[in-house]
Amino acid sequence: MLNADQKPVRINGFVIVFEAWDDEKDQVMLKECTVLDNGTDNKGLCYVTITENDLLNLPSQYLSYVVYVKETCDTSEITYTDRAFDACGHIYLDDCTHPTIKKSIEVNNFHVENSLWVAGSDSMNRITAMPKQNKNEAIHTVQFYTDAYNSNGYVGNIKIQGTLDNQLTGTTDWYTIDTVEFDGTEVRPKIQNFKGVYSYLKFELDTDPEDRLTKILVRN
Repeated sequence: MLNADQKPVRINGFVIVFEAWDDEKDQVMLKECTVLDNGTDNKGLCYVTITENDLLNLPSQYLSYVVYVKETCDTSEITYTDRAFDACGHIYLDDCTHPTIKKSIEVNNFHVENSLWVAGSDSMNRITAMPKQNKNEAIHTVQFYTDAYNSNGYVGNIKIQGTLDNQLTGTTDWYTIDTVEFDGTEVRPKIQNFKGVYSYLKFELDTDPEDRLTKILVRN
């Protein structure tokens, strides 16, 4: 760490914290730095260790970060991230060397809205469509599981909807991407693919899914 004259300052005995978040202002990392400054050598030096597990569920993207001194449990002092005295720095995550297959999103939390059964309509139960990961094109896959094997299959229609809105509110504009029909005989999972870059997805059912539609898996 440097002072305003670009001279290293002693930080031994200090708690230095690294915090990073994505462009939706969601915190993705909070790490305490390891201080190398021992009062004699390595004046002003510290580092942060970011592991593979820290990055496992993060797509390629830019992250913003800050480094601050935690003076007490309630107070912190922000530091500069570069020689231009900027408080906020930026990191680019690139998964080109070790891309991984991420888990599908499981949807089974339906609630009633205007005589329809809905999942993903509010911020508490949002279904992200990974717009940052998909850039300008994307193929989405949805797989529906019913209990037709036990003669208890789902009978009705399911609308797959998407939105470009950055936040989910009571006035979010939803667009119907596709409608999937079920007649109750779907013993095997039913798969639906569609293209498009959306912020969030929503499912709208015209029949009660309880004990009939066991789950929906989404892969973006």
